[in-house]
Amino acid sequence: MTKRVTVSLPDDVAAYLDREENVSAAVTEALRARMNRAAATVEMLRTVGIEVTDAGRDRVRGALPQLTAEQRAENQRRRDMVRAGTWPADDTAA
Repeated sequence: MTKRVTVSLPDDVAAYLDREENVSAAVTEALRARMNRAAATVEMLRTVGIEVTDAGRDRVRGALPQLTAEQRAENQRRRDMVRAGTWPADDTAA
C-alpha cells in the first residue's frame, strides 16, 4: 500500500531533497534506517561480543532519567558543531 503525505521540512532538508532524483525513495530509505536502528545497534554490539537479551533490555529500560531541556539543547548544539566541522576544537564547554 502506498500513502501520500504532506510534511513541512526545515530549509536544509528541503534543499537536500531538491537534489534527489527520487524524493520518495530517499525519504523511505532514511525512515527505514531509523526504524531499524535498534536492530542495527544490537547487531553491532554482538559483533564485539556483547549479547543483548530481552531480560537485559528490560533491566536497564528506564534506569536513566529523561534528558532535561538543557541537555537536549546542548546535544543539539554539539551535533550542529560536528556537522559544521568545528567540534571539539572550538568548543570550550566540551
